[in-house]
Amino acid sequence: MLSVHDLRVSYGAVEAISGVSLEVPDGAVTAVLGANGAGKTTLLRTITGLVRPRSGRVAYDGVELTSLRAEEIVRRGVAHVPEGRGVIQDLTVDENLRLGALWRSDRDDRKKALEEVYELFPPLDTRRRQSAYTLSGGERQMLAIGRALMARPKLLLLDEPSLGLAPLITAQIMALLRQLSSESGLTVLLVEQNARSALSIADQGIVLALGKVVVTAEASRLAEDEDLRHHYLGF
Repeated sequence: MLSVHDLRVSYGAVEAISGVSLEVPDGAVTAVLGANGAGKTTLLRTITGLVRPRSGRVAYDGVELTSLRAEEIVRRGVAHVPEGRGVIQDLTVDENLRLGALWRSDRDDRKKALEEVYELFPPLDTRRRQSAYTLSGGERQMLAIGRALMARPKLLLLDEPSLGLAPLITAQIMALLRQLSSESGLTVLLVEQNARSALSIADQGIVLALGKVVVTAEASRLAEDEDLRHHYLGF
């Protein structure tokens, strides 16, 4: 579904991504792992049109993305949950979710999508009219993911969804991503520093180091490779 070929991205004189190539299979969970500064966030931001590459190409479902605006990429079925749970705190839970489908013209489907999100995240259902600033960190992450799902994406990109969350909440979020892939056919590209948690639900793992792909393999194989885990993943 998603193909990245020889992607290079620079911030001034600093090259953040150096010739990255990867494939994200349709309907699978792919985990992108690596230390801080490996280029993981830049990779997601480039795929979704927030950063322009110096060279290389990104193709999604056979369509070149690098020349498209971010909003056009969303309309093609790509949703991005950025690091930091970027919800609008002054808006209610319901208002935040509705923003995710603001561009969709089918009102009936927007209502259906809203109820589906509340079914996925029962804590949000009981807080529909509350301002987002009253939510816990875990609930804000649920809201950020729910807002992305309101766009009915085929490809969901998530940047550090476990950051700052308690282990139990992290496990719940990861289980939900696995469920969405298995039951709904959603393709997931997951950037995580919590490699152990990410590999537990992923089909494929890609390890970045200093802006380059160093390993691509089945997630189970990466989890079992003790030398690789100690060298690149920290567990």
